Amino acid sequence: MKPPFRADHVGSLLRTASVKTNRHEWKLGNLPAEELRAIEDAAILETVKKLESTGMRAITDGEFRRDYFHLDFLKELAGVTVTGGMDANPNAKVAEDGFKPPVLSVTGKLQHQKDIQVADFNYLKSIVTQTPKVSIPSPTMIHFRGGRKSIDIQAYPDMDEFFHDLSKAYKQEIDHLYAAGLRYLQLDDTNLAYLCDPKMRAAAAERGEDPNELPRTYAALINSVIDDRPSDLTVGIHLCRGNYRSTWFAEGGYEPVAEILFNEINVDAYFLEYDDERSGDFAPLRFVSKNKHVVLGIISSKVKELENIDDLCKRIDEAAQYMPLENLCVSPQCGFSSTHHGNDLTHDDQWRKIELVVNTAIKVWGEA
Repeated sequence: MKPPFRADHVGSLLRTASVKTNRHEWKLGNLPAEELRAIEDAAILETVKKLESTGMRAITDGEFRRDYFHLDFLKELAGVTVTGGMDANPNAKVAEDGFKPPVLSVTGKLQHQKDIQVADFNYLKSIVTQTPKVSIPSPTMIHFRGGRKSIDIQAYPDMDEFFHDLSKAYKQEIDHLYAAGLRYLQLDDTNLAYLCDPKMRAAAAERGEDPNELPRTYAALINSVIDDRPSDLTVGIHLCRGNYRSTWFAEGGYEPVAEILFNEINVDAYFLEYDDERSGDFAPLRFVSKNKHVVLGIISSKVKELENIDDLCKRIDEAAQYMPLENLCVSPQCGFSSTHHGNDLTHDDQWRKIELVVNTAIKVWGEA
């Protein structure tokens, strides 16, 4: 079976104690990088075997080598600077520590100056028996949070040149991953989901952006990166409303972006958050093209309470009122550790959730 799989997952997993402790020591300068990598290798191997034992066929490295799902990738592009933080929706459950997602700015010409994920993928590929999967941040992540004002006018007086250079840098990384053997890629995108939130749409307008036009701009950007991909490279996109220590930053159903999202972005699959009322109902799925799959994120990675399998099956049936059941899959709504801190649940809670994903898929489709 070609991905996405009936039972799938978004990518990040709770870091092991050894990874968390030793990455901290490495940051303090107390541990050489090569020793840290060996420790990470061992933890990833153990975690991959555990993930495969659940019946999951999409296998990631848990993003154990990253502090953040996006920053560790994007900061490796020449021309990108990381600063400050953005405000969440005032109604959001804000973290007690006052954390705000960092803001990316472009301070020079964008370039792919070196391979970013290839070495990590090569190790993952060497230890899996199932399909290795890599998740990288969507190229839209460099634009939305700051808009035109976050892009140096001297480097890019013309925004068309900005999008061209950004697309070229992404294509080079993906080409190198494909050459290394990658056949399953996921783009993690918060911005299309943020454009479902009225307050974040208003904030974008205040920055001088048109929230009605941005989804089309982003669709064109993403397509410019993936349209020339080989036919055996599956590309999915995950829409996220924020995921930091079980908190979130946006709310709102997919209706404001649905037509463009499901018809103008040429991905093979959509990983959609549907774990609670923040995501709205399934009605926007009526716009999904017949040749595409939707992975329903109906199992929460934010809370330890385990969902009822019969309730999950009913929700899948509800979604199937708007698109064919054979084009649906199931997953957690997000990763378990989009940042190195991890969400507020235990490793045992995480593995029970992943096993529930697999068991739900088997119950609904007879396969995982």
